[in-house]
Amino acid sequence: MKTAVTKYSTESVGNTPQVELKAFNVNDAKIFAKLEWYNYFGSIKDRPASWMVSEAEKHGLLKRGKSVIMEPTSGNTGIALAGIAKVLGYRFEVVIPNKVSDETKAILKRFDAKVLETEDDLCPRVGPGTDQSIALATAIVRGHPSDYFMPNQYENDANFMAHYYGTGPEVWRDTEGKITHFVAGIGTGGTITGVGTFLKEKNPNIKIVAVEPQKGHHIQGLRNTRESNLPTLLERRKSVIDKWYTINDNEAFETVKQIATKENMFVSRIVAILGDDGRKYRSVYNEFKVFTDAEFDKLSKTSKNLSNSPIFQN
Repeated sequence: MKTAVTKYSTESVGNTPQVELKAFNVNDAKIFAKLEWYNYFGSIKDRPASWMVSEAEKHGLLKRGKSVIMEPTSGNTGIALAGIAKVLGYRFEVVIPNKVSDETKAILKRFDAKVLETEDDLCPRVGPGTDQSIALATAIVRGHPSDYFMPNQYENDANFMAHYYGTGPEVWRDTEGKITHFVAGIGTGGTITGVGTFLKEKNPNIKIVAVEPQKGHHIQGLRNTRESNLPTLLERRKSVIDKWYTINDNEAFETVKQIATKENMFVSRIVAILGDDGRKYRSVYNEFKVFTDAEFDKLSKTSKNLSNSPIFQN
């Protein structure tokens, strides 16, 4: 079944809720989570996707009704681009690692995306000899330069700008400038460098903390920087990061379960930025025995702060 996306506009991106995770506060330290699944297409990647398309149109790189958008992705950027492409009249093709969740693949196809799969890990690697998704997408675009446009979230500064001009100011506003630490997972690097740069300009004492998964991880959308080169976007401004932490799969999945139990909130990963909704990962949670089917079904219906994104329409 196809999914309707008629209510999307650039105004439906950003200004997501920020809530206190009271069960996780320690002494005087309060932890707040920014709920990025409230974006129209269900994740933080709505922000860079919207910016990349808008900038490309502004500079004449995209022509509605003619251009084909092509992007390598671990899922969420693809979902956002697929939805935006459908609204604006573009065809969309996506290259994804075959290990991404079945639910993500199904959503992409409901948005009429042409889905190509590679043998990459969960997040397309960058660097010679490892970037199957990126290499395939790039080869297709180079072979048909007048037809295709690749936003390339791994290098495109519009990804950074989406967070520098959007997410960062929202975090500063919603904490009334009292934020002391900002934590984000490492994927393309757009979120942590965009938000981090903005916050450091407001207060250079704010600590910017990067979280990366273990080698051989199963956390969709994040990358281990020892398995993959740093994306160009992250390399440009990595100096904004004060501390790096590595988490393993067990820690990540256990935290997902704790948030579901203690906060009745259903997320896919725990960072200060909660990047997307856990409803896209039933197959992953089944594989690693995070939730039973009954627990998953209950959380999908009764959790606090569930979004009404069209990606969950059947």
